[in-house]
Order: sequence, then structure tokens, then C-alpha cells
Amino acid sequence: MDHVALKRPHFFFTTAPLPCPYLAGRMERKIVTELSGPDAESLHETLSRAGFRRSHSIAYTPACQGCSACIAVRIVVKDFEPNRTMRKILRRNAGLEARFTAPHASAEQYRLFARYQESRHSGGDMALMGFYDYRSMVEDSPIQTFVVEFRDNSGMLRAAVLTDRMDDGLSAVYSFYEPTMSEDSLGTYMVLWLVEEARRQNLPYVYLGYWVRDSGKMAYKIRFSPLEAYGPGGWAPLPA
Repeated sequence: MDHVALKRPHFFFTTAPLPCPYLAGRMERKIVTELSGPDAESLHETLSRAGFRRSHSIAYTPACQGCSACIAVRIVVKDFEPNRTMRKILRRNAGLEARFTAPHASAEQYRLFARYQESRHSGGDMALMGFYDYRSMVEDSPIQTFVVEFRDNSGMLRAAVLTDRMDDGLSAVYSFYEPTMSEDSLGTYMVLWLVEEARRQNLPYVYLGYWVRDSGKMAYKIRFSPLEAYGPGGWAPLPA
């Protein structure tokens, strides 16, 4: 872990057990801390390199009793080469225009987000989010955050990814897309786009959050090898 000189003490808390959203029959707990004050950005950098993730103004990491299925992973940009299927996805979506926007929620974004949740994650907690919940997710960030919107030739919003910019990479916080365009593999396309954007910015990593081998929601991340995983010894290559 990198070390920073903090201007004030930061406290870490453990959440109460809740049903795991990834593995049926298991309970999850998290270690959390608030990202606030003048050293929020430095603390976020340090914790991200130690396997933490950001949600709103909170950094968290799993701390589940008897389970270590959640593994923080990141793409090594210089070593990544898209496979044949990924190259087809890039060509298929070449007509989309990527637009960087400030982290301000719009009604248009929320409508797409709501359609995506209803189609892909109906019954989940995020499917119950109203506009103000969505706005909080996008706007409550104490660090450098932006939204990348992907629009077609008519200007229609087709996909978006909430992204944190770090000193050593881009972190994909949350992405969503038009559910009727599942054949275009927009989720995969946005990750590929972030890899290329990190390369353009000379950033070494794209942080993908947690990989869970036995979860259909998270298992897809292994396709973006070579990945590094965070473990007791720090970051190390994750076998494909």
C-alpha cells in the first residue's frame, strides 16, 4: 500500500451482515471509511491501490467471515490486446461518439439507467433507485469523477460509464446501456474503450472492481486478461 500524510485521523467501520448480492446463501460485510476533507483524493488513491472501491463518498472493501470470493482486479493496459471477439465488438460500435461530461445526473441518463436496471437487474436494490438516488450516485464524489456518454449518429444516448480518474489509471465505477442492444455488447465495449482511453492518457491500469469467479454478474471480468489481482502480497498477475 502507498502511504500518504493524512491531515486528520480517518476511522474505519465494519457494516452489519447483509445478504450477499453475488453468491446465494452467503452474507456480506464491509469495511468502510468516509472520503472527505482536504486529503480525500490522496486517501482514495491509497485505498484503491489496496483493493478498496468507491461508492458515493465512501471507500469500502469486503470483510466477509469465512469467504474471500471478491477479488479486486485491474487491467494491465500495456499488456492488453483485444481478442478476435473484442475486435468485432469495437468495429460494431465504431459509430458511437464518446462524450466526456461532468458528474451531473441528467433525466436522460436516469431513464436509460432505469431501463437497464429493469431489464438486467430486476428485483435488485439498484432497480428501486429513483432519480435522486441516481443523482447521489453520480454527483456525491469527493474526487475527480466524470461520466462518459456514448451516443449514436442521431445523438441518442446508448450507454454511459461513471468513471474515477486516478494517478495510475481509470476506475470503472458503474456502467449501464440500452438493454435492447444486447447484441452490440455495449458493456464489453465500454471496458475496451476505457482501456484505450487509459492508453491515450499514459495510465497503466483500468480498475474493474471485484471479480467473483462463481458469480454470473462478475465472472465476465476474467475475459480482460492480463489482469492483476490484489491479495495479501499486494498486486500480482491473476491466472487466466
